[in-house]
Amino acid sequence: MTSGRLLPPAYADLEPYARIWCLPTESERWDRRRNSEMPEMIEFYDAFFPRLDEAIEYCDKFPLDDLPEDATHLLWLVYSLVMVAMAVEIFHQPAPTDSADAELARIREPLP
Repeated sequence: MTSGRLLPPAYADLEPYARIWCLPTESERWDRRRNSEMPEMIEFYDAFFPRLDEAIEYCDKFPLDDLPEDATHLLWLVYSLVMVAMAVEIFHQPAPTDSADAELARIREPLP
């Protein structure tokens, strides 16, 4: 993408979050969540959650194994929102409580 944008044009307002949360692997998203502050995650959640259904509908226009690059990035942002939503809605902190040293390590990532 020559414009430097990560997301489809309709999601230009979410570009600042994409620069932080467009991460290709679940492990990267987990680490980002654990190393983020709650105000940052709440801001991302509040900005993107109301548009979640719209974003999923956009991604559903394309075959999963042939997503355009900007739609792939949008899908990664959806995945990050799912990760952040658990912290915002359930734990009210970046890491789960009483979980020892919770880590997420995958041998192979699901695609995309």
